[in-house]
Amino acid sequence: MPIEIKPLDAQDLETALAGLDGWSATERRNAISRTFRFADFSECFGFMTRVALAAEKADHHPEWFNVYNRPEVTLSTHDTGGVTQKDIDLARAMNALAKAV
Repeated sequence: MPIEIKPLDAQDLETALAGLDGWSATERRNAISRTFRFADFSECFGFMTRVALAAEKADHHPEWFNVYNRPEVTLSTHDTGGVTQKDIDLARAMNALAKAV
């Protein structure tokens, strides 16, 4: 039987965001977002590629928009209509990958 994934309540989301550098709640929807900045397009694309591999492994994919060296990322678990632990885990992984660039 699959494990049910539930959206975080407001307190749990606030606690999680306090430990996620650069991430914030998204206005007008139940999601979190962050804009990353890199030295150039090559660094940015390398980061996005590493995130794509991590997201595929986790079977959890970000919404993102990129211009040159600035990917804008939004995370939400669409099946639940809100932010879940899957989003927090991917946000942590993205922060770690950004530091490794």
